[in-house]
Amino acid sequence: MDPDVRSDKPGVCPRCGMKLVLQLPDPVEYTLEVQTTPHLVQPRQQVEITFHIRDPRTGQLTQKFDVVHEKLLHLFLVSENLEFFAHVHPEIQPNGSFKLTTRFPHGGMYRILTDYYPSGALPQLTLGTLYVAGSAPKATLKPNLSASRAENLSASLSSDPPQPLAGLETKLLYTLQPGEGLQPYLGTWGHMLAVSHDLIDMLHVHPFLGSGGPQIQFNVLFPRPGLYRIWTQFQRLDTVNTTCFTVPVSAL
Repeated sequence: MDPDVRSDKPGVCPRCGMKLVLQLPDPVEYTLEVQTTPHLVQPRQQVEITFHIRDPRTGQLTQKFDVVHEKLLHLFLVSENLEFFAHVHPEIQPNGSFKLTTRFPHGGMYRILTDYYPSGALPQLTLGTLYVAGSAPKATLKPNLSASRAENLSASLSSDPPQPLAGLETKLLYTLQPGEGLQPYLGTWGHMLAVSHDLIDMLHVHPFLGSGGPQIQFNVLFPRPGLYRIWTQFQRLDTVNTTCFTVPVSAL
């Protein structure tokens, strides 16, 4: 999950808590197949989505997965107008596929990011696309760094450098209020999804620094300039809070 973390002895990653692995296997990219029932997905109607993950070396359906942050599969859904966001966890089936029953608020394209760890391989981030009948409501994306209010906390955001630059690491510094009552969410102090304005780049990031206090730091490498919609989830007093910012990233 964090390949830059190294140790000279057995243990767990200080960021994500996963067991350290001796001699990482060669990297390969697994493939994602998405099927829906019914085939034509309608807005606001219930749909069952099946996710098949295949090993590119054999073409076979992957059946064994290791737990990552308390789940076998993390799934992020984002609408093409960047107004809809969901972080959910489909259930594994006996054949190794995953199923999710859900509803989509409106038509248009939805981007999918799956985060999973096939046993014996490296952790994977795999993208997909799903279409819903109709079109998405028009929305204008513009920078928004105002404090974000969620269910039972608010978040303020600053960055180092103050103007994020594509290709260079940016420190995103969150201050949460109230600062007490914070709890780990799915094994870490927060989950972040950053999505580029054109939905090409989707980044799932965990805190670089966080100890249960009101300050939490994420380190992000934005691949290209442009606007990024950033959703970040924190848990306080057993309630999951989703905050949202729109961050401009400049070219070098």
